[in-house]
Amino acid sequence: MAAPPCPPRRPISAPCFLLCFLLGFVAGLFPFAHRHLHLDLHLPLPPPATAILVREDPPSVVVDVDTPLPAAAEERKLLLVVTPTRARPLQAYYLRRLAHTLRLAPSPLLWLVVESGAATRDTAALLRGCGVMYRHLSSPVPDAPQDRPRRRGRRQDRPAVDSRARQRNTALDHIEHHRLHGIVYFADEDNVYSLDLFYHLRDIRSFGTWPVATLAPGKSKTILQGPVCEGSRVVGWHTTDRSKNQRRFHVDMSGFAFNSSKLWDAKNREQLVEDETHMEGVPPGCSKIMNFHLHLEDKNAIYLNGWQTTQNLDKLYEAH
Repeated sequence: MAAPPCPPRRPISAPCFLLCFLLGFVAGLFPFAHRHLHLDLHLPLPPPATAILVREDPPSVVVDVDTPLPAAAEERKLLLVVTPTRARPLQAYYLRRLAHTLRLAPSPLLWLVVESGAATRDTAALLRGCGVMYRHLSSPVPDAPQDRPRRRGRRQDRPAVDSRARQRNTALDHIEHHRLHGIVYFADEDNVYSLDLFYHLRDIRSFGTWPVATLAPGKSKTILQGPVCEGSRVVGWHTTDRSKNQRRFHVDMSGFAFNSSKLWDAKNREQLVEDETHMEGVPPGCSKIMNFHLHLEDKNAIYLNGWQTTQNLDKLYEAH
């Protein structure tokens, strides 16, 4: 019996062929994909997000304990700068100039500004904007006796000198009362100072002195007054003929400074040192002129209230 003939093949549709092709393609890529996924699972994990904020430790520094610390690292002495002031035409100029110098001086520094009489608003406003740590003090003016006869030959500016002495004593009382430990220096407002002076002040242990130069008014020469030194030892004095027989120590008021602890003993208020053996020449050899007296003020000038004027200065002086 003959076998029945095979039925004819049905043609494969295009969608079915495309589906089979895609399944075979995916199945062929599976081994490769599995291998790569297996390797990725063993890669090291990235650090957590918080690890980004952790700083690395700074490199260690080896310090030799036998090496002394630099002078800047040691505790600096407080400079107590005392300045008497009074109402006059160039007062604002003098105070601002001195304030600019003190602002450049090394800290710590306390500026004690003492006014003759009541403290004024003009000075207070200037000090608030000076950029220097300060204390604004006032020195009461005593009543002048009416029946005291004037001595012949007495200088016209003697009351101003007495006033400055009274103002300085007011500052010393303030320092003693508040136990301010440091180096006391009398810096008059109308002098000129170099920054070297304020660096050398901190080298003073007890009482230090140095020469001061004065430009004589109306003359082209400079007068030198102060110590002659061998190293830090005071061995003599620069003097003028006029001052030779008037005092024991020929020290200018702005040519010395001292440790405030000397004020704790009442007897030192009258005389800070007994002789030259208790003085220190600053700097060694007294080889620098670190501050100057300059006589710049016109005695005929008038004082402007508030240091301001709306008039032309030439007309103002002509009217005066």
